[in-house]
Amino acid sequence: TLTEPAIFAKETSLDRPVRVYADGIFDLFHSGHARALMQAKNLFPNTYLIVGVCSDELTHKYKGFTVMDESERYEALRHCRYVDEVVRDAPWTLSPDFLDKHKVCMFVPTQRTEGISTSDLITRIEKKYRLQNQVDRMKEKVRTVEEKSKHFVYRVEEKSHDLIQKWEEKSREFIGNFLELFGPDGTWGTAPRPFAPTSPKGASASISSMSEGDEDEK
Repeated sequence: TLTEPAIFAKETSLDRPVRVYADGIFDLFHSGHARALMQAKNLFPNTYLIVGVCSDELTHKYKGFTVMDESERYEALRHCRYVDEVVRDAPWTLSPDFLDKHKVCMFVPTQRTEGISTSDLITRIEKKYRLQNQVDRMKEKVRTVEEKSKHFVYRVEEKSHDLIQKWEEKSREFIGNFLELFGPDGTWGTAPRPFAPTSPKGASASISSMSEGDEDEK
């Protein structure tokens, strides 16, 4: 990373600033962008850094959609301490006419910071977003199970209460029928009558009377 003026800058006059141009998309402005602009700013002791930012129309056409719109990207560059001027709607390809218009002395490519880029950030955001969605769905399932469990417990308690109440009613009914049938002391309510056998003498007398009646008829 270039943190001090380049070697060839010693040959450059310090009487006037050197106008250096850098351009880019600068979506989700991050430390990698800032380091690249710092390199450009430190090319000369007296650098006037001009930064071109491509419009949404050009970016979407040649690279793809951005997270930030062009006005947000312009504003992000405007607040970077290394930037002296922001060129809106910068061309995708530089031309001599554009360089002459902005009096650009030099266009120098900068070194990319490894491990940090807008694409990397978007990928990380997507992964964390998907993970968060999975966590949220899991939490929702847990809440649903808890609610169903509470409802199930309530139904079981309700059914248990009903069963106990019915059992008590049947028990009282059984006890009442038992007491009505056997009495409080547990004995049968009506005593059975003793069996009285027929006298043999009486039976003989009846037979004798029947015999005499038969003789009279004769």
